[in-house]
Amino acid sequence: MNQFLNKYAPVLALVILFAIGAIWKPDLFLQAEVLRNMLNQSVPIGIVAVGMTLVIAAGGIDLSVGSMMAMTGVFALTAMNKAIGGGQNEQAAVFLALAVSLGLGSLAGLFNGLLVTTGRLAPFIATLAGLVAYRSIGQAQVDSGEVRSMSAELFSRFGVDGIHLEFIRTQSGQALIFNWSIFVLIAVTVGFDILIRRTPFGRRLIAVGANESAARYGAISVNRIRLASYTLLGTCVGLAAYVNASRMNSVSSSTAGQYYELDAIAAVVIGGTPLRGGVGRVWGTITGVLLLAVINNFLIATNVSTYWQGAVKGGIILFAVLLQRGRSDN
Repeated sequence: MNQFLNKYAPVLALVILFAIGAIWKPDLFLQAEVLRNMLNQSVPIGIVAVGMTLVIAAGGIDLSVGSMMAMTGVFALTAMNKAIGGGQNEQAAVFLALAVSLGLGSLAGLFNGLLVTTGRLAPFIATLAGLVAYRSIGQAQVDSGEVRSMSAELFSRFGVDGIHLEFIRTQSGQALIFNWSIFVLIAVTVGFDILIRRTPFGRRLIAVGANESAARYGAISVNRIRLASYTLLGTCVGLAAYVNASRMNSVSSSTAGQYYELDAIAAVVIGGTPLRGGVGRVWGTITGVLLLAVINNFLIATNVSTYWQGAVKGGIILFAVLLQRGRSDN
């Protein structure tokens, strides 16, 4: 019974909270369009949280993901706008933005990993520096302002368009759109779940997080595994920045990705991946993301100020960590 609860407690909590919300506020929890919007808005943090699962499973942590997301988004849209302004084909410019976002995110993640492995800095310190520096770089690029897309429609279409479900109608009578970005999140989740559970890299990643000394004696290159986990997280951040920018059709250097490090860590811990490492539950992380989205809906329904949402999420992280520690002590 305890093993069942340890594995499925986040799912049970999600089902119970959603059921309470559906009974209490059916207009907020049972409307297809509202649920779609909630899911679509959760895509960027979901992608980041999946990448964060790898890092935490290997015994690390990254506090810079929110700032990294702002920086990569700013440079991606800047590159796209310059290409369009220079007469470049719109489709090529949009793909350039994706390449810049993924590439810059991967490089930033690689740099974080090098600080932790080669530089031998504690992950908290190394990524805390990135939290301050990356957003500052993005702000310097646009004078702390925002970048608006010059793409006529192709770039924003990725964020707002998708498959039209004719059998589900919105309140306005139009077919419900299941956004392309949701499919991206599903693909990332499935891919990373296979990576952790079905590949030699995943087994080595878990071994490093569970017992670093034993992993070294087992001829596992601990530094390479950790470096790869930070780089993959950076790639996820770059993808999340692109998805978020396409949905908003712009990037704010000051607010893009704000508190994403808190949301990502909360989702990972709620999903059953302990901060000490050695376990990586990707689907549990997605459950944590959805649980946070439902909690946000509850906060909105009860007219709780947005200023208190961070305190609520902080309390959730604390509760989840204490619960995991209690289980490990038993």
